Amino acid sequence: MSPDFYLVLGILIAGFSIPSVLSAISDRRAPRASAITILIAGGLIVLALQTQPGGYSIQEIPDVFVRVIASFI
Repeated sequence: MSPDFYLVLGILIAGFSIPSVLSAISDRRAPRASAITILIAGGLIVLALQTQPGGYSIQEIPDVFVRVIASFI
């Protein structure tokens, strides 16, 4: 898999885990599952940054999303 796919997957997993963290905190329980998903997302993002020569800039992220979505279509 390409580093672009890892980056997009990591960002999506991190985005989807934020509501789970907020729900766990508002219910006054430990966000254990949410913490694990955030760690997985962080690992995917770090993997993408390490395997991409030159890394990514903030301006490139929308283009990366488009490339990944275009590869599926």
